[in-house]
Amino acid sequence: MRVPFLYRAYVALTMLLVPFMARFTVRKLMKAGEPAHRAHETLGHATADRAEGTLIWFHAASVGESLSVLALIGRMGAALPHAHFLITSGTATSAKLIAQRMPPRCVHQFAPLDAPGPLKRFLKHWRPDAAIFVESELWPQMLRRTRSSGAAMALVNARLSERSLRSWGKRPRLAAYVLDVFDLILTQNDAMAEAMVRIHAPAPRVARGQNLKSLSGPLPQDEDVIFSARAALGHRPVWIAASTHAGEEAIVLDAHKTLRETHADLHLILIPRHPERGPQVVQHIADTGMEFTRRSRAEEPGKAVYLADTLGELGNWYALSDIVFLGGSLLPIGGHNPFEVAQAGATILSGNHVFNFAETFSAMEATGGARIVADADDLAARIDTLLRDTPTRTKAVEAAKRFASAETGKLDTIAARLINALELA
Repeated sequence: MRVPFLYRAYVALTMLLVPFMARFTVRKLMKAGEPAHRAHETLGHATADRAEGTLIWFHAASVGESLSVLALIGRMGAALPHAHFLITSGTATSAKLIAQRMPPRCVHQFAPLDAPGPLKRFLKHWRPDAAIFVESELWPQMLRRTRSSGAAMALVNARLSERSLRSWGKRPRLAAYVLDVFDLILTQNDAMAEAMVRIHAPAPRVARGQNLKSLSGPLPQDEDVIFSARAALGHRPVWIAASTHAGEEAIVLDAHKTLRETHADLHLILIPRHPERGPQVVQHIADTGMEFTRRSRAEEPGKAVYLADTLGELGNWYALSDIVFLGGSLLPIGGHNPFEVAQAGATILSGNHVFNFAETFSAMEATGGARIVADADDLAARIDTLLRDTPTRTKAVEAAKRFASAETGKLDTIAARLINALELA
């Protein structure tokens, strides 16, 4: 396929900009607490050795994307006992969470910049036999240079925003050139499969897959932390508001204050999506007049509100209640993964902005494992019902568990499909 002019222009531009991109990226990672040698992985300088034998590279930019593939790596690792895995991501947060849940025979590196020098160094060192890109990371040079290295390639969990689809649609030759690298493209749903073909993905290699975020493994738990928290809470009823974003904590706290008028000893565990927002959330709690304690200060729960403003402990808090509200959904953010909650043994409440998990929420709501709420009053009313009506709550929890159990088997199908398409067996 002839190289489009836009691709050549893009390569030339990145060669000019790479010193500035490098300085910004390295500083950002170091500011987030990463040591200098690890931050320089973004320039293609590896900090780990390549294992002998087959190496399968997974690239996932965000925290959610990174964690979504860990269970898939585990299944592929079981099917390919001699293979090794490399996972790359772009943020310090994703690196920390991946480190906590790393599958066997897997190493993490920060992704190289999409520029000639970093990519040449990266590919020369790692020499991947196969490369699997996750969701929406379509860096032109990364894709084309990986293909030129001889690696088989797949795009999984494919999901592009409407803006991205329009942008690629305006550049049909570039889109076709970039997307032609993939041996297999698995989308999240039928609509996205059709959209990928419209922007010139090779139709015979495009198929509907599954939203990997809905198939992730159980969250890690620390039994000592859970035991201590349960001891501090005693027999008090508890509900959880997890992965909340700016603008949502005030709504959640309003609902909690209403609930405490009839459930005086009710306790809320509030878990902001980004722990660094802790001081801002503290101000919201203080404005309500309710007493609170904070995990980041090593305090135990026991007041009206417990602010769990630390990273990587969701599994601990999900173990403390069978009622969980998932944030990122009262505002047009897209929602968060209900599958993890269901696996933990809780029923799920969510706002109606769940377009990132539309199919999952629709199916869970149909089974009774999840419920969509509109606002603070609706949230308070639903939690009140679940607290008062034990049979209803038990039925909802069991429905969520059954849904999670039924979905898990689909991961083996996706793993087998990738192994076959990339000729890894």
